Amino acid sequence: MSSPQYPYPPPPPPPSYGVPPPPPAGSNLKTALAGGAIVASLAANVFLLFQVRDLQTLTAKNQEIVQNQIDTIKENSTVMTAAQKKHLDDLKEDLETRARQLNQAASQAKKEAVSYADEQAKKLEQENQQTKQAVAQTNTALSDVKQRADTANAKLADVGTDVAGVKTDLASTKTDLDKTKSDLKKVSGDLGITNGFVATSQKDIEELRRRGEVSITEFSLKKQKTLQKVGDISMQLEKADPKKNRFNVILLADDKRVEKKDRTVNEPLQFYVAKSLYQIVVISVGKDQISGYLQTPKYMSR
Repeated sequence: MSSPQYPYPPPPPPPSYGVPPPPPAGSNLKTALAGGAIVASLAANVFLLFQVRDLQTLTAKNQEIVQNQIDTIKENSTVMTAAQKKHLDDLKEDLETRARQLNQAASQAKKEAVSYADEQAKKLEQENQQTKQAVAQTNTALSDVKQRADTANAKLADVGTDVAGVKTDLASTKTDLDKTKSDLKKVSGDLGITNGFVATSQKDIEELRRRGEVSITEFSLKKQKTLQKVGDISMQLEKADPKKNRFNVILLADDKRVEKKDRTVNEPLQFYVAKSLYQIVVISVGKDQISGYLQTPKYMSR
């Protein structure tokens, strides 16, 4: 930017107080130089003065521009501040709304969590009660099982003792059976027929049954006027003499009446029914009473 050009006014004429004496030759030069310096100084001052005025004017304009810009910035800032404030208010309201919603959600979640916890606690309590009951029942059952096991063990011990006793009894029974076998004899009956072994005691009768070779029907007859059924025949005791072990009986078999008189104990009384040989043995005689067994074939002859 070029400096402005200003016209300079002519210097005023010097005052005339009379004609001064002419200066000496050397002093004119000095005077001219001093005047030129003064003029130059005045010109410079004037120039500086105008420069200062221009600067003041320019400064005033710049200040006005700056003030306008400041005002604009203030106005824009006010507008921006209002918008920001509104935005901040909106954000604050939104945050408050979200906070309320979160608080409500948290409250609801807390209620649900407490309710769920209470429900689970009740379920756990019920399960604990059921478990306690099951454990109690199991303990009772185990106690019962233990008691039964103890009882069973005791019974097993008793059974072991019984087994030992049974073994002893079996050995004794075997001995008795061997003795019974030796005691059983084949005796001819009153018809002169030897029909197997003859039992003379209750043990002998059991031995005959065990062998299964014949059918055995035991009887006990009292003296009476009517016949008594024994197996598939009928019998009647007429007389019994316990002192002599003798007796009289009537037999009715296959519509045939047979009398056996003055017979003795352990004597086979033989008779036929159809084609099969029957045999009666009386093993004891009492007062008006006899007892023994009827022996019939296992398979009847036709």
